[in-house]
Amino acid sequence: MAKKKSSLVNMVFTLFVITLVASAALGYIYELTIEPISQMKESKKLQAIKIVVPDFNNNPSADMYKISTFDGTDSLECYPAKKDDELVGTAVKTYTKNGFGGLVWLMVGFKTDGTINDISVLEQNETPGLGTKMTSPKFKNQFKEKNPEQFKLTVIKDGGDVDAITAATISSRAFCDAVNRAYQSFKNKGGNK
Repeated sequence: MAKKKSSLVNMVFTLFVITLVASAALGYIYELTIEPISQMKESKKLQAIKIVVPDFNNNPSADMYKISTFDGTDSLECYPAKKDDELVGTAVKTYTKNGFGGLVWLMVGFKTDGTINDISVLEQNETPGLGTKMTSPKFKNQFKEKNPEQFKLTVIKDGGDVDAITAATISSRAFCDAVNRAYQSFKNKGGNK
């Protein structure tokens, strides 16, 4: 078989074919995985709602509504949890951009009086072994059964009531910021719908 002579046209054509095949493969894989990924995220969200609010028997996703953030720059999703048509709590999907590794997403559960029932970390990219400790019960449990009207949602170093994660103050501050965003928005915008 004769070897083809290398020319600009041959190289451009070869590069075009490789790019076409690679992009078609990526598109195909994306289409295959988009639905399972979406279902996994929805399942994770529903699981987080079950963790953070008192026992309920409705479908909070079907009753989801949005509230503006307290600073008016964005909106947060609220999932009302009802037991026999009576509101028992609301799960608020919140975030902060102040994490050491970027965005941190939380699901914060509030009782009807604004007391924090529980918190679940949905997504975070904090430093392994340090900031990732925000998912540990030792850190998260200090928020349980606390009403932010009396419990300052800032770290002790900043004059608040939250015991920061050792060597991960930025991550602790970010966690507090996300919880505070949820509480202020919940309180100011009618989280008790």
